[in-house]
Amino acid sequence: MLTIQDLHVYYGRIHALKGISLEVQAGEIVALIGSNGAGKTTTLAALSGLLRPRSGAVYFEGKNITHLPVHQIVRLGVVHCPEGRQVFARLSVAENLQLAGAHRSERTAYMRDLQRIYDLFPVLAQRRSQYAGTLSGGEQ
Repeated sequence: MLTIQDLHVYYGRIHALKGISLEVQAGEIVALIGSNGAGKTTTLAALSGLLRPRSGAVYFEGKNITHLPVHQIVRLGVVHCPEGRQVFARLSVAENLQLAGAHRSERTAYMRDLQRIYDLFPVLAQRRSQYAGTLSGGEQ
């Protein structure tokens, strides 16, 4: 489903990611762990297209997505959800989720995914009309 092959990412002259490779199959859950500066965020940003690797490749469902623009990577279903409370605080929970799915052209699939989110996180369903900024940090 997701394959990273020998990925090298630089910040200017700093070689931040030095040849990481990994493979994630459908249904697997994978965690990237390590100390500060180990390359966790850089890896995620590179696979979602937010950073461009100097060499190596990222494949999603067999398609090379390494050089695709971010909006095309998102349409394929690969997204980057950064840490922190990065919600639109003055919009409701439902409005934040609508914005997250705004790129979806297929309404039925979007509604199915929205229901799945509410099933996975029932507190969001209960608080869908509440301002997102009033949720606790974990809820956000």
